[in-house]
Amino acid sequence: MKHTEENVMKQQALDKKQGVDKSSKSGRSSQTKPKSSTDAKADKDELKNTASKGKKRKSDSGVEKDNSSMEKLVKIQIPSTLKKQLVDDWEFVTQHNKLVKLPRSPNVDEILTKYLEYRSKKDGAMTDSIGEILKGIRCYFDKALPMMLLYKKERQQYCEVAVDDVSPSTIYGAEHLLRLFVKFPELLAYVNIEEETLTRLQQKLMDFLKFLQKNQSTFFLSAYNGSRGSEGKGKDD
Repeated sequence: MKHTEENVMKQQALDKKQGVDKSSKSGRSSQTKPKSSTDAKADKDELKNTASKGKKRKSDSGVEKDNSSMEKLVKIQIPSTLKKQLVDDWEFVTQHNKLVKLPRSPNVDEILTKYLEYRSKKDGAMTDSIGEILKGIRCYFDKALPMMLLYKKERQQYCEVAVDDVSPSTIYGAEHLLRLFVKFPELLAYVNIEEETLTRLQQKLMDFLKFLQKNQSTFFLSAYNGSRGSEGKGKDD
C-alpha cells in the first residue's frame, strides 16, 4: 500500500514535468476537462507549456537531465492578461481561420525601440546591457519565427511576405513576439551562461513582459483578418 502511494506521488511529479500526457494511466482522468471548450484550453495550456514539450523531445536524445534543470532556472512567468492574449491568438488562428494582418504596426523592431526609450527615461540613462538584451531578443525572433513561432495556417502568409531577405522583426508585431517568450525557456536551455547572469536576464525579460502588458491595448490586435486561401488546410496541433 505504501509502495503504491509512493508510485502515485512519483506519477504526479512526472505529470508536472511532462504536461498531463500520462494522467489517464494513473486514474486521474476524473480531473480531465469535461467540456469541449475546456479541451481547447488544454491545448492552449500546451502552448504555454512548450518548455515541457521541449523536455520530452530532449529526453529522446538522452540529454533530459541537464536541460530540464536549466529550464527550471529560466522559468519565465507570463502575466495573466498576456496568457489570455496567447489563448485568444491561438483561437483566432487555429479555430477561426483568421490571421494577423501584415505588416504590423508597431512591428517588433519598433516595440523594442519603444522599450529602450522607456527604460532610458525611467533609469535616467541608456544601459548597454539593456541594448544587448534587446538585440538578442531581435536576433532570436528573426531566427525562431520561421522555425517555431508560426502555426501551420500562417506558413503560406509567411512565404508571401518574407521576400528579399526581409527581417521578420520588421513585418510581425507583438502577437508573434509574445509567442517567443513562451519558447524562451526551451531556447535558453541550450545557452551556456552562468546562473547569476541567467537570473539577471530572467528579470530583464520579465520587465519587458510587464512593458508589453502595460501597452497591451496599443501593441496587440483585438481582432484578426479572415485568412485568404489557407482555409481548410488541415488542423494545427
